[in-house]
Amino acid sequence: MAQENQNKNQLQIQLRPEVADGKYSNLAMIGHGPNEFLMDFIFAAPGMPQAPVVSRVIMSPENAKQLMFALTDNIRKYEDQFGEIKPRGGKNPAIGNN
Repeated sequence: MAQENQNKNQLQIQLRPEVADGKYSNLAMIGHGPNEFLMDFIFAAPGMPQAPVVSRVIMSPENAKQLMFALTDNIRKYEDQFGEIKPRGGKNPAIGNN
């Protein structure tokens, strides 16, 4: 019975083929209001005057904080396995609040 209840509580994730390839982003801009965080993921190609937003994600403040915790945990695990990630030129000023 416990296994049955556990299966009922599992979320089945669907990854559609058009989403499965993902989008490459090397720049992010984050803004927020009282009820949401807005994250624009951008691809800035060298020498190109424009940089398109490849994806926009809107989250509640609670979900944004959960994402922060998940990223922090995964970065720690990555660095434990592969070594410290050293950002080039220090903190990236393009990633942060806009």
